[in-house]
Amino acid sequence: MSLSLTEFVKRPGVGKSGKSIRVRANFFEVASFPTGNIHHYDVTIDPPSAPPALYRKVWKAFEDQDGQGILKGIKAVFDGRKNAFSPKVLPLGEDNAKAFEVTIDGADAASKRAGGGQFTIRIKKAGEINMEELNRFLNGQAAQSNNCLTAVMFLDILIRHVPSTTYATVGRSFFIPNDKRALPGGAEVWQGYYQSARPGVGKMFINLDVSATAFHEAGRLPDLVVKYLGRRSIDELRRGISDRDIKKLEKQLKGLKIQVVHRGERNRKYKVTKLTPSPAERTTFKDQDGNEMSVAAYFSKQYNMRLAFPFLPCIVVKRDIFLPMEVCELLPGQRLTKKLNEKQTADMIKFTCQKPQVRSNKINQGFQLLGYKNNPYLQQCNMTVKPDMAVVGARVLSTPQISYSQSTPDGTFAPQGGAWNLRGKKLAQGAVLGSWSVVNFAPQVPMPAIQHFVRELCQTFIDTGLNVVNRQPPITNADPQGNIDRTLKEAWLKAGNAAKANPQLILCILPNTGTPLYAEIKRISDTVIGIPTQCLQSKHIADAKKQYCANVCLKVNMKLGGMNLFLSPPQIPFISARPTIILGADVTHPAPGDMNRPSVAAVTASMDARASRYASAIRVQANRTEMIADLGSMVKELLKSFYQSCGQKPERILFYRDGVSEGQFSEVLHSEINQIKDACLSLDRAYKPTITFVVVQKRHHARFFPMGPQDADRSGNCQPGTVVDSTIVHPFEFDFYLQSHAGLQGTSRPTHYHVLYDDNNFSPDQLQELTYRLCYIYGRATRAVSIVPPAYYADLVAARARFHRRGENWSDTEATSESLDPEQQMASFAVVKPDLQKVMYYM
Repeated sequence: MSLSLTEFVKRPGVGKSGKSIRVRANFFEVASFPTGNIHHYDVTIDPPSAPPALYRKVWKAFEDQDGQGILKGIKAVFDGRKNAFSPKVLPLGEDNAKAFEVTIDGADAASKRAGGGQFTIRIKKAGEINMEELNRFLNGQAAQSNNCLTAVMFLDILIRHVPSTTYATVGRSFFIPNDKRALPGGAEVWQGYYQSARPGVGKMFINLDVSATAFHEAGRLPDLVVKYLGRRSIDELRRGISDRDIKKLEKQLKGLKIQVVHRGERNRKYKVTKLTPSPAERTTFKDQDGNEMSVAAYFSKQYNMRLAFPFLPCIVVKRDIFLPMEVCELLPGQRLTKKLNEKQTADMIKFTCQKPQVRSNKINQGFQLLGYKNNPYLQQCNMTVKPDMAVVGARVLSTPQISYSQSTPDGTFAPQGGAWNLRGKKLAQGAVLGSWSVVNFAPQVPMPAIQHFVRELCQTFIDTGLNVVNRQPPITNADPQGNIDRTLKEAWLKAGNAAKANPQLILCILPNTGTPLYAEIKRISDTVIGIPTQCLQSKHIADAKKQYCANVCLKVNMKLGGMNLFLSPPQIPFISARPTIILGADVTHPAPGDMNRPSVAAVTASMDARASRYASAIRVQANRTEMIADLGSMVKELLKSFYQSCGQKPERILFYRDGVSEGQFSEVLHSEINQIKDACLSLDRAYKPTITFVVVQKRHHARFFPMGPQDADRSGNCQPGTVVDSTIVHPFEFDFYLQSHAGLQGTSRPTHYHVLYDDNNFSPDQLQELTYRLCYIYGRATRAVSIVPPAYYADLVAARARFHRRGENWSDTEATSESLDPEQQMASFAVVKPDLQKVMYYM
């Protein structure tokens, strides 16, 4: 056996604390998988760079003719790209390599650059997979080698081979058009299933979940154009379409597949290259005889077809074939890759959100649909899957006692069901608000309403323990389209003059939820003036509700450096016993397809023995890089702030790192641990605090379902504090699932925590309890949150940093940033003022 099983941390046992229960998990146990070696082949199909779906068709045609002899009686599986796997040796001759010619027919093939559907398949032996080693890995007797990874990949491809030829495939998911729902703007949601082969403790499992994604609605283009442009009917476009709308349509349609419907049998398929800037009646070209004529005239002459919509632009396919929109149909099953807009997102959430009971039934239906039982490929490999969700042991950790101000009777209490309210409670440390002013950007709100709201707000602030010295701040009306920079600077001056003190806060009333104004306010207040701002939506002003004012109070108190609540020291011994800093880190990437905007890295760090207050640091870095490039200097800044705030150096560091996928664990760990260590040494040659590095993941497909109603909370989910650290976790590394929050709607997603490095020798109970307890002191909510607060804060900081770019076009949701190269992009981010970095301005 090798020296160590893993470069990360071995699981130091399983947790014991809490109440033992059993839950169902959406993992189906693999009862048997092949024990003999699996033969791995390298597959190259020419012509190259066709989509996997086409290559699957080619492989299927090859298979239907017994692979010209080599697949007789052999069920080999293919991944649609480069790999094939077979339980038996393929007779490829002494070179272990052969080429085969395959022809496929149908409209797909003819239009391809494939000379009329002619393909060449080259197969050569790549190696053998030792399946026995996978068994040893699952039983904690062998490290995870490349062979193990390939073995798991083989099982993944084996279970995917049949569905991928039947359903629309995206990554590890299959989508089924049966119960699709329309979304606004010519899109639709398809339901589907995600499946993945996952190693568990001593066994393999199939992780099966329902998933959903957005597709382009199929159909005649003129009907779709109306939806894309948000019109009621095509008649609204008769007077002509603006250049801006044509650009919008081109963006929407570019690269999509269409089929023409005017040529009877020969309904060829094309990819949209672009749109003509002019309508069909004014788009001209030269026919065979060199006569210039319009597209509309040509169709009338050639096909005896009078265009019904000559005012629509034409679709350009190939280099310069012009097609009127009315003869084009968008083909079904094309996935939407753009980011959805607000309305689409809201609808999508409505459709996909399912109660746990419904979701678990759907998952069981999916198991039937995917038909593991009579799948000949699985049979030949002797792979069987148990037909029921795994029942796994779990524990519900006990609820911590949380503390507000001790001046009130129930200042310290244990919340019920993961949520509570502020009635009769005061904040642990209320800030003093003396110098502030109000700016109203919403012309529709009358002055008396604002004055009334400010009175109510001040009363709630005082009741909740935030001390308002000046209850009548100056109020300014401002133009939301005006010069925001000047407006806010004037508001700052007014606040200072009125209170004869340094301004602390500007309260902004916004007309709506639009991003551009909010973004500009935050950019100026965070990076130009250096003052916290609190934005409010105008709709809340008229009926100044107590609950709303209390929520605003939570945010304002933190922005002013106050502390809302805390956990008593005995409950968090790891933090309170010795000086300890908790770091949260996250990297957020720009929208898919945007290759110019940078990624943003954010790190937050606790500043006291209560882990309630956090400082933050931000860096912009190259597009889509996951490693935090400048972590060293960020940590150094934060360690200095901790020292200034506490008067001591932290002896221990607990680092929660969000947003790293399994494939990057090793890379991130080495790069980032070394940067943290170097940051410490650069402050003092002898400074070597103990470090624990934990990856936090929410993007996974593990879900837990209570066994009976007695184990469920009101939403039908597992109770907050549910921990799973056996059976379906890693065979031997230190990881666990924790569902720390109370469900609100749909099925709760537990957070996965994976320890990659640990100098502090945490026991599972210690780390699980600490992590769970911290979830109760997220500053701006009165409920336990689903992800540990330092990581949550890092996420907020990174999201806020996107607004700090000068000259960003926030009004056009689809604008990508072609105008600036990545270097200029990074330079255009302004830095947050140093005083703000020490408070939680991003709440």
